[in-house]
Amino acid sequence: MKAFVFPGQGAQFPGMGKDLYEQHDVAREMFEKANQILGFRITDIMFAGTEEELKQTKVTQPAIFLHSVITAKLMGENFKPDMVAGHSLGEFSALVAAGAMSFEAGLQLVSRRALAMQKACEITPSTMAAILSLDDEVVEKLCAEIEQTVVPANYNCPGQLVISGTREGIEIAVEKMKAAGAAKAVILPVGGAFHSPLMQPAAAELQQAIEATEFHVPICQVYQNVDAKPVNDPLIIKQNLILQLTSPVRWTQIMRNMIADGALSFVEVGPGKVLQGLVKKVDRKMPAESAIV
Repeated sequence: MKAFVFPGQGAQFPGMGKDLYEQHDVAREMFEKANQILGFRITDIMFAGTEEELKQTKVTQPAIFLHSVITAKLMGENFKPDMVAGHSLGEFSALVAAGAMSFEAGLQLVSRRALAMQKACEITPSTMAAILSLDDEVVEKLCAEIEQTVVPANYNCPGQLVISGTREGIEIAVEKMKAAGAAKAVILPVGGAFHSPLMQPAAAELQQAIEATEFHVPICQVYQNVDAKPVNDPLIIKQNLILQLTSPVRWTQIMRNMIADGALSFVEVGPGKVLQGLVKKVDRKMPAESAIV
């Protein structure tokens, strides 16, 4: 069985998708449709924009989504997933690729999500930090001891956990993590506390859009971020998507569950190779590769 996984924010790079646009008619059609839906030419920024321009939330999230979904589309008959999952934003790409919602609906939700998250970031000064080489339980305990809002946000792989919270709370947490023996505890260059209670304003706004979107039964099981469990019920998928913004990404648990359920290899669908590296941290013998189109 093959597990197809879709990257999230951070996988972007200047020039991403240009080769797909130039080489495939289907890709050109989908990119041009995206320009119309978004109301601006995202292709211009993706193909020729600077790294700073590509880091804008309203650009980054749709750009990664487009690259992943178009790549999956170009795999054609070769794309017969036994199971799919996406890291944070990548969950939307995974759902579209698995037929749970249309390309157009997925792009509209991703765009709404990006703008809602940006607005939530402006309400409270907040950020995230990467913690390396501490057990998850230790990080969880230290976060709970801080009076400010600080929570685990991304369980990326064993020994790599990202935390979210208020700027002051994260600064306190970083010092606590270092004192507890973290090999590295560093504040990340992000604009907000993603996957934390501070994203509640964004979750409330996105909930309306998700509830108004038509979802279908996917062609395979989708392992969702909120609980790392396989799902194919559209109602549960919707509920989990709404909870996703304020809940941690349980990627370590997702990879372990996919392997336990029979995954014999992983294919990363979209830009970059970050998820392949995380797979190796869970099982170094597990085959992992990029999608070929």
